Amino acid sequence: MNTLRLVLASASPRRLELLGQAGVQFEVDPAHIPEQREENEKPADYARRLAEEKARAVAARHCGKYVLGADTIVVADEHVLEKPIDYADAERMLRMLSAREHEVTTAVSLVGPDGKIETRTSTTRVRFRKLSDSEIRNYVATNEPMDKAGAYAIQGGAAGFADRMEGEYSNVVGLPLQLVTEMLRKAGLISS
Repeated sequence: MNTLRLVLASASPRRLELLGQAGVQFEVDPAHIPEQREENEKPADYARRLAEEKARAVAARHCGKYVLGADTIVVADEHVLEKPIDYADAERMLRMLSAREHEVTTAVSLVGPDGKIETRTSTTRVRFRKLSDSEIRNYVATNEPMDKAGAYAIQGGAAGFADRMEGEYSNVVGLPLQLVTEMLRKAGLISS
């Protein structure tokens, strides 16, 4: 019998690793929902809606458990940079982020066994140094950016791209641990 009380509504290896670092046991059941921004939807509202939809979709399959959903977006001048559709798109995004600041926002939703939902967000400001065209092409050629919002992994090959960061590093990786552990403690899923 499965006695785990928390389900992570994500298959992201980064989220699995980060949540594991929080010291809580959980099972994984990805939501597989369409991720499409609605017309005139503000970036933070988009992330919140997706996190809630993921959590609710998975909660419907796991009666009596808590479900954690999350969505991370990268925003530069109100442009939401999703996962790139191809190499050219990844290169375009990285050129857009070069020598400038952008925001990484992660919305986290926790649905309880009673169906109540709490959604919170964490935003980190990141500034990239000037990236050369060859750096961008070489990084994209590694294929690492292809499944990442904003076309980069701060914990991977793009580790040297940021010259300044204000906010939680784990948020840029994909799950703001400080915020998540606070929510899980409040729910009684981990101890202080």
